[in-house]
Amino acid sequence: QVQLVESGGGLVQAGGSLRLSCATSGRTFRTYAMGWFRQAPEKEREFVAAISWSGGNIYYADSVKGRFTISRNNAKNTVYLQMNGLKPEDTAVYSCTARPSAQITVNSYDYPYWGQGTQVTVSS
Repeated sequence: QVQLVESGGGLVQAGGSLRLSCATSGRTFRTYAMGWFRQAPEKEREFVAAISWSGGNIYYADSVKGRFTISRNNAKNTVYLQMNGLKPEDTAVYSCTARPSAQITVNSYDYPYWGQGTQVTVSS
């Protein structure tokens, strides 16, 4: 079983930055593809970013490309999401996900493990 715990959310003004962290349990972290999804009130969950186990393959949603950066530290069993240039439309609960595969995907149903989520609120 893999447990994921997010941190780093909060309230920030438009144009500001936040760094989300996702700490994972288990010794198999380095074999998992990791992702971030978000869900705003009354909206469907949407893909944000994903990174392969080696960090060599990364994919972003068009809405965050150029502003967000996903990275991972396998020695610390942690994945990060650096968010710069935040906009009010980035306001959502951000969840970390894990997939026991070498391949990344943008589909939430491909990720069996989920964190509890962390709230990000961007004020205008």
